[in-house]
Formats: sequence, structure tokens, C-alpha cells
Amino acid sequence: MATHETLIQLDRLERAFPDLKPLYGDGDAVAEANRCLYCHDAPCTAACPTGIDVPTFIRKIATGNARGAARVILSANLLGYSCARVCPVEVLCAGACVYNDWHRPPIQIGRLQRYAVEKAFDDGQAGTLFRRAPATGKKVACVGAGPASLSLAGYLALAGVDVTLFERRAIPGGLNTTGVAPYKMHVDGALREVDFVRSLGITIQEGVEVGSEVRAEDLARDFDAVFIGVGLGQDTSLGIPGEDGPGVYGATAWIERMKLEPGFAVLGVACGAVIGGGNTAIDAARELSRLSVPHVLMVYRRTAEEMPGFRHEMDAARREGVRLVEKAVPKEFIRQDGRLVGILLDDGRRIPADLAVVAIGQTRPRDLAAQFPGVEVDPGGRIVVDRATCRTGNPKIYAGGDAVRGGDLVVTAAQDGKRAARAICRALGVQIAVDAALNAGHQ
Repeated sequence: MATHETLIQLDRLERAFPDLKPLYGDGDAVAEANRCLYCHDAPCTAACPTGIDVPTFIRKIATGNARGAARVILSANLLGYSCARVCPVEVLCAGACVYNDWHRPPIQIGRLQRYAVEKAFDDGQAGTLFRRAPATGKKVACVGAGPASLSLAGYLALAGVDVTLFERRAIPGGLNTTGVAPYKMHVDGALREVDFVRSLGITIQEGVEVGSEVRAEDLARDFDAVFIGVGLGQDTSLGIPGEDGPGVYGATAWIERMKLEPGFAVLGVACGAVIGGGNTAIDAARELSRLSVPHVLMVYRRTAEEMPGFRHEMDAARREGVRLVEKAVPKEFIRQDGRLVGILLDDGRRIPADLAVVAIGQTRPRDLAAQFPGVEVDPGGRIVVDRATCRTGNPKIYAGGDAVRGGDLVVTAAQDGKRAARAICRALGVQIAVDAALNAGHQ
């Protein structure tokens, strides 16, 4: 695997995907910002899990103060850049815009947010938007360097806490780096945000796995608090005949190869089948379609109305040529001379496929949780926490993001990190930095 420094220079398949929502220029951003009505009750802010003051940052863009807009955004959500690009704004902030009630296009909040934060990144001064408090002598460890951990670490660093993130991969960023659909954000965008959070004073130890290179009990002993911010594990398999062999991939493994592996290609595929009905499945199907695979099918065990994936994403997939096969339960992967040629369903139907992507879920972090005394998991394998503080049954151990939610949004992981940072500051007697920001957002 390539290192952080060399990866973005390499030839990777994700480079074939242009931005679905290109970056605004200055004129377009100001024009769109001037459409905002600056609603006094701000339903857009109420719909944001991190509580970003949307009307205020948009007004600053309208007056040419992009740096001020970035500060408003990042004070409430240090991952405001990636959230601007990957959030389902259609069901969050933009979905709550009053223009929808008048059957007019809502304010393009995500694109305006990206514009403001990217301007701050471009001028090289994003790390100076906030002043870091003097060192407190307190130390916190984070397991994983994904969105939840990065959010927590940035806020704690601003409060003067020494934070170290232990990331088992050679590249930080978690799902933002390895799993986001490339038409929403490339790897270099995710790493750019990591560099911003790193500039706030955090330390990331890459290629270090907790449980082997570092023991969980040592973290609990040597640090004042520990935050478990790991994502989900390996792709869940169907466990049917023919699954093991070329042409069948787990969804997150396939997306990760497409984003990170130099030289990985999809060549000569006539029909790609994606099994599942969630957002990861939709992403994989849209990716195959955008890679010019002639026929792309989504194979889902229930009906379209029962799909857990966002409706607006599925509608977009259909417009891009993806066809949904409903009430379809795979029974066997059909092979000829070892080569995948189709899928047999339990009702006898046969679906042609020379590439299959299985997107039915991922394993949960049970084994990691078990290494920390007092940390429990529920029957679904999710770490049990007090939702107001993200604290586990062990008063020194906190957790958030997918480890707790079992697979959710980047923005909810960011809010978990912020919520845990607030609780840790109080537990350690540390004055909360960016106080208004840490107290913003949904409980």
C-alpha cells in the first residue's frame, strides 16, 4: 500500500471520476449565497447533526468573507470539508430549506460549505482559524483515525489536551479515505482534511494496531481517557456456493481497491451485479455505471420501497442506467471453468454477471471492545455508550461513530467525536475550547 505522501500522485481508478458537484467559483458562490433568506428559525441548522449555523456562514460568503464562513463551519464541525462533499444534504440541511415548500430549488448548502472551507484550505491558513489553549498535561488516546476520532482529537487539541491517534492502516482518514464514492470525494480531499486536523496539534501513529503492536490495557493505564473510534470490519459474505473465487468482491474491499490500489482496473466487464440495498450498494452500482460497464444490476431481497438506501441516491442510480432486481435472493454464484458468469436466485431466476459486488454489511468491533474492561457490546455488536457523553461502562473509555452506530453518516460520527470531547473535557477538568461549537448540535 502506498504511503500518505505518495498515494495521491499514483495512477488510481478513482481518478476516472469527476466531481458530481463541482467546486463553486467566487461569483457563483456569492450569487447562490444571496438567494438565502436567512430564516430566523433556521430549519437548515436544526437539521444539521453538528448544529452548523448555516445562515451565518452563508451571509459571510455573500459579503465576500469566506474565511469567516469557514470559521463558523469548522467551529461547529471540524470535518466540515468532507461533510460538505459526502453528507446527504437532500435529507438534512438542504432538505429542510424553506424553498422546498415553494417547489423551488433549495439553497445549495453543501456546495457553499465546501467553497468556504476549501478557500480556507487553499490560503494555507486554516490551522490559524482557532487559537490553541495552553497545554493542560492531560493525554487522550484514540483507537482509529477515522471521522469520529479526528473530530474528537481536533477539539481536544484546541483545549490543550495531548491527543494521539493509533491507526492500523498506513493511511489515516478511515471511511473518508477508503470508502467514499469517488464522484463525491477523492482520497486527496480526505487527506487534505486530515492534514488540517493534524495542524491543530494532534499526533497520528500510522500502521499501529491496538491489540497487537499496542495493548488496550496499556492505553487505559497510560492515558487519562481513551476513545474508540474504529469503523466497521470486513465485508459480510453471503456464504453461498461459488462465492469464493475471481469476480466476486465485498463492497468495501472493492471500493477501497478502486480508490487506493495503483493500476486496479475494471476491464471487459459486460454485466456487473451489486447485491444489497443500502447506500454502499448504491454507491458501488453508480461507480460501475460511471466506469462504463454496459449493464449494471442491483439485486435486492425486498422491494424498492423497503430499501434502506436513500431514495434520492437510488433515483440518481436509475438515471445513470442502474436497474433494480427486486425480491431477489442469491442462491449460488454460477461459474464456468472458474469464471463468474451469473447468479442463481432462490426462485430459479438466473441473472447474468461477470462481476459481483456483495454489499450486505460488515462485521462489528466485538473483539476490540472485549480488550477494554467494562466496555460492553449489544446483541448487534455495537459498543454500548451513554448517548449524551459517549462514555462506555468504563469511565475512562469513550466510543463513537460506526463502532457505536453500526454504520451511519460521517456527520453523525463527527458529532459523536464532538460530544465525547465535551464530556472528556468536563471529566478531566479541562476548560472547553470553542465553547459554543462544542455545545452545538443534536444530543
